[in-house]
Amino acid sequence: MVCKKYKKGMIYVFTGMSLLFIAIGFLVTENNAKYLLSGYNTMNENERKKVNLKTYIPYFKKFHITLGISFFVLGYLINLFNKNVAGMFLAIYPVLAYVYFVITSSKYSGGLNTKANKVGLIILIGTFIFVTGLVAYGYKENKILFDAHQIEFTGSYGGILPTQQIKNIEVKKDLPKITLKTNGFALGEIRKGYFKTKSGETVKLILNSSQKPYLLFTTSDNRKIYYSAKEQLNEELLQEIKKAIPNIPYKLNHE
Repeated sequence: MVCKKYKKGMIYVFTGMSLLFIAIGFLVTENNAKYLLSGYNTMNENERKKVNLKTYIPYFKKFHITLGISFFVLGYLINLFNKNVAGMFLAIYPVLAYVYFVITSSKYSGGLNTKANKVGLIILIGTFIFVTGLVAYGYKENKILFDAHQIEFTGSYGGILPTQQIKNIEVKKDLPKITLKTNGFALGEIRKGYFKTKSGETVKLILNSSQKPYLLFTTSDNRKIYYSAKEQLNEELLQEIKKAIPNIPYKLNHE
């Protein structure tokens, strides 16, 4: 139920962003460009004279309509086959598209050697590197390391749980109904960080995949951590933890 809802949520995001891109294409005209067109609105009069709005605006419109349509169609198709790849596409495709736009549209605004185009291109390339790095880090698997004294969740939003602070470990068939991400990373099937449930409870999710059943770690102060591995079966991982830390209460029935 949760995965289906999230799949629909991705479609809503693709639809909303696609409509936004298309709307931007129709919003900017020659008459309002000096107010709405980023970069152009900060130019002085001499710099604006170098920009051929009569050819630039139609290209601007065509680009955004094409971006909106292609973003939805490709995003929808990718999401049908792999939600994780769809998540990466969602974050990276628009940035790459705008890099292409700045390069190809520069012929209408003085070429790539102008200050505005150089700054825009540098910002977009920097954004692409940052977003790609962020996505790659978020998709890296958070593993569980454990011994008789503690359980450690590696990576982003990880942490260490001393065994004396663990109330119990359970196997859960489903997640609680998630209504809000309060502080975390969520793309495709990957969710890491703090999320609020329908009941108002804040839980930590470290989900490297949609693999079920999930492992639920509850601490002595009732903090809850839901975990799902990527490369190893969750139930197999639980058996290894149970052998290493036999004194923790375990609930192995799938609820």
